[in-house]
Amino acid sequence: MRTWAFGYPKLGEKREYKKLLEGFWNGKITEEEFLKGIEDLERYRLETYRQYVDSVPVGELNLYDFMLDTALMLGVIPERFKGKEGLELYYDMARGKQALEMTKWFNTNYHYLVPEIEKAEFTLRENKPLKAWKEAKEKFGVEGRPVIVGPYTFLKLSKTLQKVGEEGGLPIYHMEKIEDPAVLKALMEKLIPVYRQMLEELKEAEVKEVQIDEPAFVLNLNDEEVAIIEDAYKKLTEGLEGIDLYIVTYYEGIDDQYFERIVNLPVTGIGLDFVSSERNLKNIRQKGFPKGKKLVAGVVPGRNVWRLDLNKTVELLRELANIVGEENLIISNAQPLYHLPITVEPENKLPEGLKERLSFAKERLQEIALLKKLLEGDEAAKKKADEISALLAQPFGRNEEVVARIKNLKEEDFVRKPSYPERDKVQREQLKLPLFPTTTIGSFPQTPDVRKARVKYRKGELSEEEYKKFIQGKIKEAIELQEELGLDVFVHGEFERSDMVEYFAELLDGIATTSHGWVISYGSRVYRPPIIYGDVSRPNPMTVEWITYAQSLTDKPVKGMLTGPVTILNWSYAREDIPRSEIAYQIGLAILDEVLDLERNGIKIIQIDEPAFREAVPIKKEEWEGYFDWAIKAFRLSNAKVKPETQIHTHMCYSDFNDIIEQIYEMDFDVISIEASRSKGEIIEAFERFGKWDRQIGVGVYDIHSPAIPTKEEMKAVMLRVMKVLPKELLWVNPDCGLKTRKWEEVIPALKNMVEMAKELRKEYGNK
Repeated sequence: MRTWAFGYPKLGEKREYKKLLEGFWNGKITEEEFLKGIEDLERYRLETYRQYVDSVPVGELNLYDFMLDTALMLGVIPERFKGKEGLELYYDMARGKQALEMTKWFNTNYHYLVPEIEKAEFTLRENKPLKAWKEAKEKFGVEGRPVIVGPYTFLKLSKTLQKVGEEGGLPIYHMEKIEDPAVLKALMEKLIPVYRQMLEELKEAEVKEVQIDEPAFVLNLNDEEVAIIEDAYKKLTEGLEGIDLYIVTYYEGIDDQYFERIVNLPVTGIGLDFVSSERNLKNIRQKGFPKGKKLVAGVVPGRNVWRLDLNKTVELLRELANIVGEENLIISNAQPLYHLPITVEPENKLPEGLKERLSFAKERLQEIALLKKLLEGDEAAKKKADEISALLAQPFGRNEEVVARIKNLKEEDFVRKPSYPERDKVQREQLKLPLFPTTTIGSFPQTPDVRKARVKYRKGELSEEEYKKFIQGKIKEAIELQEELGLDVFVHGEFERSDMVEYFAELLDGIATTSHGWVISYGSRVYRPPIIYGDVSRPNPMTVEWITYAQSLTDKPVKGMLTGPVTILNWSYAREDIPRSEIAYQIGLAILDEVLDLERNGIKIIQIDEPAFREAVPIKKEEWEGYFDWAIKAFRLSNAKVKPETQIHTHMCYSDFNDIIEQIYEMDFDVISIEASRSKGEIIEAFERFGKWDRQIGVGVYDIHSPAIPTKEEMKAVMLRVMKVLPKELLWVNPDCGLKTRKWEEVIPALKNMVEMAKELRKEYGNK
């Protein structure tokens, strides 16, 4: 019986990846120094794998995003990037002025870059898996297992790109997901020969096994798609003996009706996720497994941090071994480990009793190794497993007052009155905002002095009074700048916040935060997901002091800035002993307490951000209704008791809204702000198709993930695109996300252009 693992975090125990990337972008290190640092990081990763598992994956470490790597390897480079090569091309596509669209990877908080297929042509520009395999063997002495994004997943997560015209001298593109089976089949027929060439070169180099990641196999498939998959893998593998190919799926189970057809694809082995749901286990029990085929059994969690009950998992592995044969069973993690922090070892400030209940990426590798020892009858491993089972059986983190509050909830607690049209009249009369009101999403740049002050405060080197005075100074500067720029609705800048979820987690009971538990969200952007270990409550106000101070400095409305219950839940590691709906309602009540305190203190606009509302939608559509029932109610619960004149905003970013627009509408906010720059305004089509959209929308007219400063013309082009489908009276103007990661020298001219553009639109359309 062998052990595998995949997706170990690329960040490094001291965030080396982030430092290398940002050092290179900022010109502090050369390209040679950057690549040498990446090589050192890869050595560390491979050595870590080698300590615990039998088969080591290679080629996982990328310089920004694995989908971008795959697109470049296959020659999927839109015309607008032609003329550039190497890292200049790579980072132009990732974060340049016309960067690729970014969106969530399945139902996770990792963002990938969406490949744009402008021409139905593919070519193997470079065999990256082969290069990674050779480097691992020659430099590190590891004969590894190359990992490749599979052809079906690559196409399903890409979009076709077509130029359809110009607006304001700038090109307008139409991007479309590849849903039409005929288009999918035609593209697959052109793509498979390139994948075949890649595999033949790997075989020629005497690579023994290859991992082909096909997480898109767990989406809702149809007969035509499965036929395309079967034909593609037949052509890919026919006559290709001498190299073991493994298809690995994760994040869900394969559709019941297609389980047998997928596991019978002509490859050496299939990887199945036995953690995300019961679906794969149910199907393998009922339908069996192809004789002689390897099963990569994903039994160790890759998306949550609770220590594995090894005794229960060993029973599952024994059952699977009886079905497939012990010699055909490979023990592995169920999902990529990059959704986890690297190790729990340095965490010394957690609530008492919590650390020993946790398992991060390195500990997951240790669990895989322990499972193998348990199956082999190792006595020390058995003793360890028994100790863990006893620990996990003990209750932890209960708060009876919170439990009682949840039990007493009634349906009216989830409904805001009066209706939106009535609220809208009251709010417009009170706020008296101009056409195309301008604002920002919430955060302003977290400059080095802000980060240093926070660190010094946490270390006790800065008193509470000194820190408070420092933050107030920053808020004052931000208010003065917004006055100068001429924005219509202000924000306080969020200088006191390290992260939009972590900040609230630190102030809520029942949630723990880590010191070193960093996870990559995209590029070099990292965050520390909190750990919801008990019942959640708000012991004290969390934002009132900062927001009311900011409001005291101006006559313009200042938004109260909060993170919504669904996002706090979805961007945290949640407890698993109660339903997620109950956790969401607990957080919703805590946020409601804060909302009502803000309202009592004269704050007229309150933004409750829900960027994670879309990402946690179940992969299987038959489970959507259950999720949306509690997710919508949790958001409503957080603000249902406010007065009609209090305007409730929410923000969502980098998500596909097309198929959930009805559910978004049901959230019953007054204003929603969305990304519209990278998607070239296409996202607005979802609101147009909805038919009865009457809520206000803040249009994200420029991409804050790029250091490029947008021109007035570029932003105006986005607004004109939106105005073709939505009434101007509904539109706000804002960046597409918070400005925390940008520099002031980028932010100020960008916002200046944005405000001037909005004023020009008012002159042009104010009387139309």
